[in-house]
Amino acid sequence: MPAPAHDTLLRRAEELDPPDQHHIDGVDEPGGGASFAVVSPRDGRLLVEVADAGSAEVDLAVAAARRAFDSGPWPRLAPADRGRILLRVAELLQEKREQLALTITLEMGKPYTEAHDIELRAAINTFRWYGQLADKLTDESPHTSPDALALVTREPAGVVGAVVPWNFPLTLASWKVAPALAAGCTVVLKPSENSPLSALLLGRIATEAGLPAGVLNVVTGDGPTAGRAIGLHPGVDVLAFTGSTAVGRHFLRYAADSNLKRVWLELGGKSPNIILPDAPDLERAAATAAWGIFFNQGEMCTAPSRLLVHSSVAERVTEAIVARARELRVGDPLDPATEMGALVREAHLDRVLDHIGTGVDEGARLLAGGERTLHHTGGSYLRPTVFDRVEPGMRLAREEIFGPVLSVLTFDDLDEAVRLANATEYGLAAGLWTSDLSTAHRVSRALRAGTVWVNCYEEGDLTVPFGGMKQSGNGRDKSAHALEKYTELKTTWIQL
Repeated sequence: MPAPAHDTLLRRAEELDPPDQHHIDGVDEPGGGASFAVVSPRDGRLLVEVADAGSAEVDLAVAAARRAFDSGPWPRLAPADRGRILLRVAELLQEKREQLALTITLEMGKPYTEAHDIELRAAINTFRWYGQLADKLTDESPHTSPDALALVTREPAGVVGAVVPWNFPLTLASWKVAPALAAGCTVVLKPSENSPLSALLLGRIATEAGLPAGVLNVVTGDGPTAGRAIGLHPGVDVLAFTGSTAVGRHFLRYAADSNLKRVWLELGGKSPNIILPDAPDLERAAATAAWGIFFNQGEMCTAPSRLLVHSSVAERVTEAIVARARELRVGDPLDPATEMGALVREAHLDRVLDHIGTGVDEGARLLAGGERTLHHTGGSYLRPTVFDRVEPGMRLAREEIFGPVLSVLTFDDLDEAVRLANATEYGLAAGLWTSDLSTAHRVSRALRAGTVWVNCYEEGDLTVPFGGMKQSGNGRDKSAHALEKYTELKTTWIQL
């Protein structure tokens, strides 16, 4: 179904009534009266003042989750019954898809078409997939001695604190919340202060779907206060975080300083995308490289921000990407014709511009973009940016920029390509373009990354796990493996 017209979306956006309170114990909760502004990067306008959680509100949410886990029905429901409620959440997400997509677009700046067609599809599919999986998990009974019976059972781990970022606010919340609920856990969800509104709507939707009070609680606030309170809280058993590597370190410290809660981290990336001369289709490889770095304004931890291209085809590939960068339509994210929206906040735009300035100062060649645009809107817009002549030691090649900035590096042989690809503290994802099956297998094995895409990028579904190596984190989202984060193995040995 085509997106509504621009004027229709503008009118519907004006009619939105954003949530402004925490969702705790099944009801909206105003908290202690403190609030913070949620400003749209689309035009710099205030969307709403949202309740700002301190330690008291976090205590309230954790207490509700604790009661729901220790004495409530959710962990004790038959898995099939839990699954039915998760399927109902998916149905309601579908029914409210336009409202949620508009909310995401206004709060973090991505084009409405991407919020509706990609982000909401992922969130809906996640709740549906784990709803269908809930009653299909099995325990173990290992073969042991004839006079004993051994049982290995999976039990819900307890109260989960889930702290998620702003770039895919509903998708990444769903990747944490849905498997945790399927396992029988209860959850305290803290979205980014840049994108709290869609998560608050998710809390309401889950309650409407029949989730018992206290099973999913949503508190809004910043990282140093609300996030820290969740990380240090002795009533939280498991912490699942997606965000920067620097903040991930804080959560490990919080666990060490409190109850040694398990901490699962999906952190930053500086993903290499390797194009070999025998790529099956160089034009498609270049187009995909451009799409990958400019999609979602480049605000993706998996963004292929380092293009490693063989010197024999580097000029051809780079020219194609530069041409795409120059024609890409940057504009109002509520306009269905827009291909790249606004960066999440003015401060983030300034940070990306600082990286671009450093790249120029260090000697990289700016081929496209590198400057803000649409000043008159009041929004945070940047032209798609491409650098070549990037050296491995430059800041452009080492640090995560989290914006639409591509760094092109060249190599002359396969060993050099692998060395360059692995020359980073991150290990989240990588891409490889080749027609040789042996090369595809050998290089994929050699790359230190949690996901390697061959002759594609950002492909996959919920059957496969997602997560990183090295300083990109630990544990996995998606697939049945995600349940490992939210369950404990118990051994029962019965002497016969």
